[in-house]
Amino acid sequence: MPVIDRLFRLALSITKNKEDAEDVVQDVLFNVWKKKAEWGNIENMEAYCFRSTRNMALDKLALMENNLEEIPENQDYPVLGEDVQRKIEIEDQMNLLENWVNNLPEKQQTIFRLREIEELSYKEIAMILNISEEQVKINLFRLRRKLKEYFDNI
Repeated sequence: MPVIDRLFRLALSITKNKEDAEDVVQDVLFNVWKKKAEWGNIENMEAYCFRSTRNMALDKLALMENNLEEIPENQDYPVLGEDVQRKIEIEDQMNLLENWVNNLPEKQQTIFRLREIEELSYKEIAMILNISEEQVKINLFRLRRKLKEYFDNI
């Protein structure tokens, strides 16, 4: 399935743990395979997989929080360029962006990640989150405005 990497990134962004994200994706794919007979009834298989991944990752995260397990933060961002100062600036900006995204409400985090990182269409995001395309557009407009204000203040 060509979406496995994207499902993994979504699960990882929610669980913040590589092993848990892998488990989530594996469980989603297993569940999708078990429902093979129903594939004809699923309008958009990719959106269905993303929704399932999101829901399962949130369930896993809630279970972990209830068990008071600490979620390690192991985030590595690729840094491009040869200038060391520029690398540090990019890494700092990425850390600021990640912190900003992590402080958003869960639904807004998901919308932002699916659109800006996974580059899904408004329609796909609306299907995944079970909201209207207009709500997706409004949320993204507000998030982008907040992000601009955040970086302007820094």
